Amino acid sequence: MTQETPPDPLLGALNPPQREAVLATEGPVLMLAGAGTGKTAALTARLAHIIRTRRAWPSEILCVTFTNKAAREMKERVGNLLGPGVEGLPWLGTFHAIAAKLLRRHAELVGLQSNYTIIDTDDQLRVLKQLIQAEGLDEKRWPARLLAQCIDRWKNKGLNPQDLSAADAEAYAGGQGQKFYRLYQDRLKALNACDFGDLLLHMLNVLRTHRDVLETYQQRFKYILVDEYQDTNQVQYLWLRLLAQGHKNICVVGDDDQSIYSWRGAEVANILRFEQDFPGAKVVRLEQNYRSTPDILAAASGLIDANSQRLGKTLWTEKNGGDKLRVIGVWDGPEEARRVGDEAERLEREGASLNQLAILVRAQFQTREFEDRFIAIGLGYKIVGGFRFYERAEIRDALAYLRIIAQPSDDLAFERIYNTPKRGLGDKTLEKMHRHARARGIPLSLAAVEIIDTDELPPRARNTLFALMRDMARWRDAARALSPAELVRTVLEESGYTAMLQAEKSAESAGRLENLTELARAMEEYETLGDFLEHVSLVMDNDAADDAEKLTIMTIHAAKGLEFDYLFLVGWEEGVFPSQRALDEGGLSALEEERRLAYVAITRARRRCTILHAANRRIYGQWTSSIPSRFIAELPDAHVEQESTLSGGASLWRAQWSEASDPFAHIARGTGRGPGWQRATTRDFDPAPKRLPEATRSAASFAAKPRSDVGLGVRVFHEKFGYGTVTAQEGNKLEIEFETAGPKRMIDSFVKVAD
Repeated sequence: MTQETPPDPLLGALNPPQREAVLATEGPVLMLAGAGTGKTAALTARLAHIIRTRRAWPSEILCVTFTNKAAREMKERVGNLLGPGVEGLPWLGTFHAIAAKLLRRHAELVGLQSNYTIIDTDDQLRVLKQLIQAEGLDEKRWPARLLAQCIDRWKNKGLNPQDLSAADAEAYAGGQGQKFYRLYQDRLKALNACDFGDLLLHMLNVLRTHRDVLETYQQRFKYILVDEYQDTNQVQYLWLRLLAQGHKNICVVGDDDQSIYSWRGAEVANILRFEQDFPGAKVVRLEQNYRSTPDILAAASGLIDANSQRLGKTLWTEKNGGDKLRVIGVWDGPEEARRVGDEAERLEREGASLNQLAILVRAQFQTREFEDRFIAIGLGYKIVGGFRFYERAEIRDALAYLRIIAQPSDDLAFERIYNTPKRGLGDKTLEKMHRHARARGIPLSLAAVEIIDTDELPPRARNTLFALMRDMARWRDAARALSPAELVRTVLEESGYTAMLQAEKSAESAGRLENLTELARAMEEYETLGDFLEHVSLVMDNDAADDAEKLTIMTIHAAKGLEFDYLFLVGWEEGVFPSQRALDEGGLSALEEERRLAYVAITRARRRCTILHAANRRIYGQWTSSIPSRFIAELPDAHVEQESTLSGGASLWRAQWSEASDPFAHIARGTGRGPGWQRATTRDFDPAPKRLPEATRSAASFAAKPRSDVGLGVRVFHEKFGYGTVTAQEGNKLEIEFETAGPKRMIDSFVKVAD
């Protein structure tokens, strides 16, 4: 600072590393900010300090955030720090907002006019469907949504159609990806339109091919500040790196240990190689945590230390005391839900606010068990970052089919499904059915049956409607013989609904299929379709007053940036967390991201963090004998308190994982999948469990009649654990001493008698 510039009073509230990051105004700076370390305060103070000390005018500062909310918050904070007289911040906003503003000025350089339209996802899909149809491609086999995902991925990587490799092009229609990408871009230019991916890609192309434009912005932006740098994708990274080559005063704020969005294009390598991209960069580590207790921080730090791809830091706090992390092993999913519900009620009685309690799940399907339990005990809850289970579109569609089967006069249900999936029955057909129904005073389903025998509909629509009503009649008959779960599986399969989601071949559709499988699983607890639909009605009617306190249920991804006093991390078993799908698709890099996700989950807790894992879980219709997540074994013993209702406790699982400190060493050796990688063994569980009175439901709430051929002393075989001998038996639950894996407890249907 010059002699005319007095010391900045904004620095008084900052700790030494934060002040260091604020004052290091010249040259590249990496602010490596751990969870809960006040990175927003430091970034805002840096921005305000640059303006207050007149190092740059607000119009000469580029400040990029990831959300509009973060941008608004930063503008408000800077205004509060500098007062109402400060000039606006024209270049503070999200990547897409800033890129759109730049593109308006240079649209003609990419073949657009300045008044171009930004199309949304629906318009994008409509354009792609038109192109697919025009090229004679089977849209059911190669859906537009899949092509849209491919194009979005290519644009996130900064790839134009001519940049695609043969491997990239193979991602769609047997090598036709490049052709359709080019056709799509040409069509957008003809429409004077672009999608969200184009905003950054077009500007990257402009900066690469028009040196005068690049130099203009390199000189204009004296300072560049970037929030959440670990979440940048390739095109964002390339765009920023070009702009920063002028003054080289770029400050990025991020945490490599919280990079959890690779599935939407984020690349943790961007932050890991910052020092190589900008030689001489200053790295400032913000490690003082203002959120959590010492044990929570130590446990999280011990866990993430197992990752090899990280810059490294250790969180600490001036707080004293607090509880250790609790790791609780339970018998099955229902017991897990009961344990959490009981604990939540106890905390509420002791004066804790339900608003400060949260359950974090790895996958959406896990929420249903808790929702049903909380409805039963009258505990207020809310789903954040998604719909409640029975409010999701695919669940509502399935329920509409069931409602019209149970009650043919349910016109609302009929309207929802008569053309879902697409059957070619449009609005005109529905309008004619409505007119017929009103004229005759009958429900829509009966009107549909009657209108088939008239000439009011064209032959194709009449035949399609006839097939649907014939199916409806058959399903109604089947409902008398099939269980509710068998019925919904049959309806979803025969209606084409399952095939519709399978054809989309996307992560979103895969999740929707998983939710439908969980719906069928839930229905196995009900003897009649009427009983189940009544239960759903009660669940849907559970909306409490908006101002009532509620426990929060959300995914770990949605919880990033939030914090709670009391946290329950559930489903920490291999295959659930870490996700088996992620491991199958991504190998070692996916495992490290799953571990970062676990780190993010633990560091959301302020006062108490409880981790639960179940020995048995019903996943997608099958009982699974599970082992606890490897992440539990990686938690440092000194900061963890173990509790288990299972034989041997969690120490057995810890010992098992310690046998292979590097579960992925087999990848380098080329020897196949290593220890702990295999899917847990699954078996169909028959007979289907029946709902029991609450007073009689034990930890083994889905117990079935024990097998007659398995008992004490019998030698058995398990596909995962090998040979063993039954040492104890309680109903259909066995305790088995395995020859290599030690003692385990499981349901008898998971093993077979050894030869």
